[in-house]
Amino acid sequence: MSAEEASPDWKGLWEEHAAWWQQGFTEGADPEYEEQILPYIRAELAGATRVLDVGCGEGQVGRLAARVAGVELVAGVDPAKAQVNAASQRGGGVLVGRAEAAGLPFGDGTFDAVVACLVFEHITAVDEALAEVGRVLLPGGRFLFLLNHPLLQTPGSGWIDDTILEEQYWRIGPYLDEDHSLEEVEKDVWIPFVHRPLSRYVNAMVAAGLYVTAMAEPAPPPGFLSRAAEYRDAARIPRLLALRAEKIRFGKEGG
Repeated sequence: MSAEEASPDWKGLWEEHAAWWQQGFTEGADPEYEEQILPYIRAELAGATRVLDVGCGEGQVGRLAARVAGVELVAGVDPAKAQVNAASQRGGGVLVGRAEAAGLPFGDGTFDAVVACLVFEHITAVDEALAEVGRVLLPGGRFLFLLNHPLLQTPGSGWIDDTILEEQYWRIGPYLDEDHSLEEVEKDVWIPFVHRPLSRYVNAMVAAGLYVTAMAEPAPPPGFLSRAAEYRDAARIPRLLALRAEKIRFGKEGG
C-alpha cells in the first residue's frame, strides 16, 4: 500500500499508534532491543558525557544512556506529542522535548554523542536531519546511527522457499529506489517507512561533517529467532545495520 492510498498524514499516524511503540519497545518487551540494540548502544556510549536521543519514542534508549557511567546529561526529542508525554512520565533522568530531527532545539556543539535508533527510516527530510546532528555535535563527538538494514530489509525483500526449484534464498527488493510507503506492522497499525540505499545516508553524513569509523551487521539474536520457526531459516540475514560516525576535528588549516 502506498502512503497516498492509506493516508497522507504521516505525523498523525505516529500519534494514533503511539501505544503500539510504547508497549512493544520498552524495557524487556523486545528481544532485539534487549539482546542486541541496547548492549551495542551501551558499549558505544562509553566515555560520553552529554547524549542526545533523536526520535526518542517512549524513552528506552535515553533511560539506558542515563545509566552509563560518566554520562551527565541526556536529552530526548520526538515529534509525536504522545511519545514525548510517555517518555516524560517514565522519567529515568532524561530531559524530553518535542521537536523534529530536522530542527533540533539545541546550540552548536551541545553534545558529545547523538543516538538515532531505528528513526531515520521514518524521516523524510534526511539531509536536514543529518545536518542538524552534525551541528549539535562537538568536534570529535560520535553519532550512533542504527537502521533496519537498507539492503537486506528493502521493501519486497524476504525469505523464499521455492518448492518447485527446491531452492531457498533471500530475495532482495529494488534496493536502489528510494521508497516512501506505509507498513502494517500489526493488524490495523500502519507506520510510515522510507527506504534509501546506504550510499544516500553515508553521503549525507559526509556533507554534515560526519565520517563513518565503524560498522556492524549483527545476525538476528536468539530471542528474535525463537519467535517463529521460519525466522531460523534467515538466521544469517542481518536485520540491523549500526554505524558509528565521528564529527571531523578541523586543524588550523581547516578553519
